Amino acid sequence: MTGVLEALRDILWGWPVLLLILAAGMYFSYESCFFQLFHPIRWLRAALGSGKERGSGRLRAITTALAGSIGTGNIVGVAAAITVGGPGAVFWMCASAVLGMMTVFAENYFAAKLREGGSRASGPLSYIERAGKIGGALGGVYALGCALSSLAMGNMVQVNALASACGDLGLPVKWVAAAVGVLVFFVARGGLKAAGRLTEKLVPIMTLLFFAASIAVLWVHRENLPGAVSSIFDGAFTLRAGAGGTAGMLIAMKAGVSRGVFTNEAGLGSSAFAYTDVKGHTPEEIGCMGIFQVFADTIIMCTVTGLCILCSCPPESLDGAELTFYAYRSALGELGGTAVSLCTALFALATVIAWCCYGREGLLYLTRGRGGAVYPVAAGIAAFFGCLMPLSQVFIIGDAMNGLMALPNVLALFWLMRAGNMEKVGLYKPG
Repeated sequence: MTGVLEALRDILWGWPVLLLILAAGMYFSYESCFFQLFHPIRWLRAALGSGKERGSGRLRAITTALAGSIGTGNIVGVAAAITVGGPGAVFWMCASAVLGMMTVFAENYFAAKLREGGSRASGPLSYIERAGKIGGALGGVYALGCALSSLAMGNMVQVNALASACGDLGLPVKWVAAAVGVLVFFVARGGLKAAGRLTEKLVPIMTLLFFAASIAVLWVHRENLPGAVSSIFDGAFTLRAGAGGTAGMLIAMKAGVSRGVFTNEAGLGSSAFAYTDVKGHTPEEIGCMGIFQVFADTIIMCTVTGLCILCSCPPESLDGAELTFYAYRSALGELGGTAVSLCTALFALATVIAWCCYGREGLLYLTRGRGGAVYPVAAGIAAFFGCLMPLSQVFIIGDAMNGLMALPNVLALFWLMRAGNMEKVGLYKPG
């Protein structure tokens, strides 16, 4: 079974798809004269606001988008990237994120622009279905991928991290799996809206606490910090052979890009769902909110988490979330391990809530408004088995489903750009 899943993953999430995502980021970056690098004040002001506030839903949308990425992406995604690709994977996570900033800009921009034009579909589906004669087919593939990915990467991977965190706290994993399965079932039904609002308020606080704990870890292991930074750059460009005779640079690049997309979702289009209800802001401003999302999630948080892991010099026998737990426990004792475990559980729950909304939208689009009753059952079952399955198998399934989202999304973005220059579609041309 594992061999079949790996073959499917290699087809849907192999080098061709990852290179296509990178190409999209490079294309939008080039056409905007690398706006994300040369005009940070402009996109920070658009995302965070300045002076008199106008419009509504901005903060909630950014928080929801970050809830879907910050947390398990930083805790599990970074650790998984280092496990597979070594320290150099951290560099390629950040490099892909720099390009991904403009990809997310384009996704948010087109979704907001076409929503103004009266599109009935929400999020990325509003622009994917407009991609010429094949737009309908691409929309169907994307909706299917969105529904399946919400069960895999947005559900199973998250609850697997939650189960690991609860196990670290001494709770029986089987009982955790059963409880999480029931909880996710009710969340996917549209219940626990109060819990969703509570999580939305707690995630920024827990993010700050996690960041503060990370800074404390780096301070405790400050003597190892120069070596950790050096290992990131050495591993990113090493040509020494690794597994299967593949150059270490290619292993690190694939692991970094793959896990980078997992944490910031650039190229998947999913974050555009979170900005559906933003009012009173231009499509360009909504695009800038996406730039900030990727910056905060990957450039800052993933880099800090990666440095914490590398500075702690963990045993080679550890992998996945265990790497991160070890880093914080080695520096801050049991209190640090407990804190990061609680953060993981909360972030995982927030991500599942966000992705249940995304997946339900995909299924409703695919079934023309029907099938909503099936999704909660599937989500609960996926959550139960996600807690019990090995992390490596869960990631294989999640990667394959991400490919079903990335392919139609990136192709639609290229199609929408092909007939016009950047000014026409709203990407900034620096003056």
